[in-house]
Amino acid sequence: MKQQQIAQIQLAAESWNPRQVLAWAFGKFGNEVAISSAFGAEGMALIDMASRVQKDFRLFTIDTEFLFPETYNLMDRIEARYGITIEKVYSLLPPEEQERAHGAALWARNPDQCCNLRKVEPLRRKLGELRAWIASIRRDQTSVRAGAQKIEWDEKFGLVKVNPLADWSSAQVWRYIREHDVPYNALHDQNYPSIGCTHCTRAVKSGEDARAGRWPGFAKTECGLHIIEPAASLPKIVA
Repeated sequence: MKQQQIAQIQLAAESWNPRQVLAWAFGKFGNEVAISSAFGAEGMALIDMASRVQKDFRLFTIDTEFLFPETYNLMDRIEARYGITIEKVYSLLPPEEQERAHGAALWARNPDQCCNLRKVEPLRRKLGELRAWIASIRRDQTSVRAGAQKIEWDEKFGLVKVNPLADWSSAQVWRYIREHDVPYNALHDQNYPSIGCTHCTRAVKSGEDARAGRWPGFAKTECGLHIIEPAASLPKIVA
């Protein structure tokens, strides 16, 4: 599907509910579309919806190898409940090789570079296998995501991007989780509304923004997966 064709369906898609968007994606791309998830609340709601639309959907995650034990535990619960195998994608640089090449605790000195190595590059390789990918981002999460369309052309990675929950609120996500008894990360009950790597995630304090616990101490709100930029500008990673 080409960029020009996406524009023709974008307007109609804005009136679709998440399941309708998922049904379109699965019907249009078959086995060449997959859900990308870090298993936050939005991701869990989307995974449950997908299971009600199509049993054998593809699901992958970027495993930075620095995730919380609670996140790995949730992955096991997902596979058991939905009868699927999560496709795990890793950086070309194992943590020990990254430390040798870039020094200890890269995330504390240059979190953007660390995210590029452990998240963006692995995602780029994975998306090279697909014609479309499905994300669980919402427009009201960050300024970068405010312009997300339910169906759009991803300039950065050169394929179709599908955002079924783009117009949902956090309250809608949690209402869905409770109504359908969807499993979720135990850290959410410990004031972790947004969960990433152990080194770069903390609990939020009363009155803080939901993403204040990500990359504390840095003016950074995105790992880079959803930032729009030309594909040619992506860093080349050498193992």
